Amino acid sequence: MISLTSLLAGCPIEGTPLLIVRNPYDGSCVGEVTTATREHAEAAIAAAVAFRDTPSRYRRSAILESARTALELRREEFARTITLETGLALRESRYEVGRTLDVLRFASMEALRDDGQIFSCDISEQGKARKIFTTREPLRCAVAVTPFNHPLNQVAHKVGPAIAAGTPMVLKPSEKTPLTALKFAGLLSEAGLPGPMLSVLLGPTHAVAEVLVGHPDVEVVAFTGSVPVGKRIASTAGYKKLVLELGGNDPLIVLEDADLDLAVTLAAEGSYRNSGQRCTAVKRILVQDSIAEEFTRRFVEKTREYICGDPMDEATRVGTVIDEASARSLEAVVLEAVAAGAKVLIGGTRRGALMEPTVLIDVPRDCRMVVSESFGPLAPIMKIRDLDDAMVVANSTAYGLSSGVVTTHLQNALKAIRGLRCGTVNINEVPGFRVESSPFGGIKDSGLGIKEGVIESIKGYTYVKTFSLPW
Repeated sequence: MISLTSLLAGCPIEGTPLLIVRNPYDGSCVGEVTTATREHAEAAIAAAVAFRDTPSRYRRSAILESARTALELRREEFARTITLETGLALRESRYEVGRTLDVLRFASMEALRDDGQIFSCDISEQGKARKIFTTREPLRCAVAVTPFNHPLNQVAHKVGPAIAAGTPMVLKPSEKTPLTALKFAGLLSEAGLPGPMLSVLLGPTHAVAEVLVGHPDVEVVAFTGSVPVGKRIASTAGYKKLVLELGGNDPLIVLEDADLDLAVTLAAEGSYRNSGQRCTAVKRILVQDSIAEEFTRRFVEKTREYICGDPMDEATRVGTVIDEASARSLEAVVLEAVAAGAKVLIGGTRRGALMEPTVLIDVPRDCRMVVSESFGPLAPIMKIRDLDDAMVVANSTAYGLSSGVVTTHLQNALKAIRGLRCGTVNINEVPGFRVESSPFGGIKDSGLGIKEGVIESIKGYTYVKTFSLPW
């Protein structure tokens, strides 16, 4: 069993109530964490705001690179911790560790890069012989709230850019998956990160999250999670920057000119990776009428390859969702769709927190499964007449995060890029494809249009200072 403690300015919090972490697959206790209080949350903010000894760019880069090297050496240990507390298949946890290594590498590189600009002032009749310069300055204190579905990579995407920017951060990870976050914080501490630059607090919402989000000395709140919580943060955070990455209902559009083998592979990987628990997972498969029957036949056969079972078994490709309650909710969504006329072609069975990869056809366009976000390995197939019809369906929900389009015609690709109202359009790729340094984010209920990704996140944790000199 893993025993860890919440961290306040790099120091363990002792003697507070324990949070028990259980394995979603078998219910066993895999760890315990001491929790924090309102006083701890206020003290963490005070420590961040009072911190003045910001490491140099070189030192921040070296800390991130040292943490990356340490994680590389312990990647299997971290992968197994992720699997134990999330129920995700080991292949998913190992992949997540790999992505986190990229985050640290790119953040280390960006710490060395100055993105300032220079403006000559003698370019107009009203000007004079001066030059204006810009530079980025760290904020006094950032707060990050992260979800359960990527307990390492989501944390790294908040913490890594903040370190690169020189901004102290108070992190509140999900109570469902705190072990990975605390172990990651330990890596950074061992790499030389000053304590006040990172506190990691677990505890009741009223005692920790609400204090962190609403505190007037916090200058930015970065949140990844559900739409209701994101909107609550937006309404209560007050006068501060917000970076909200919320839900998704991402379509994969398969047109009649598509490479069907590629389309089937993308549909399966997009729907079932990470047990379907990704905001960028394929939530709706929109297939043109003329190829729907053949696509469906191949897709059902492909789905048989995604073995659902013990997350620690190397043969397992789909582990559990985060808990049995979530699996029951997914089961209810499937039953609702069936009652509305949908047919289950494969899967649909739940065992504890395991939800089998499930393919459905004849899914009504207005049923809950396709209007809301189903956070699990469900793959509803919906027929569309053409690309115009597909874009109407794709744009019809409250979400606007990502999308994928499978086509071999350039004009179709360009039309989709222009017509889909979302943050990302990937051609011949899953909606979730990106690299860790590229901009990422959505619109509508998927977010405020402010992007994440290492480079954009650094902008969120800094402000632009402008100064001028005679020249």
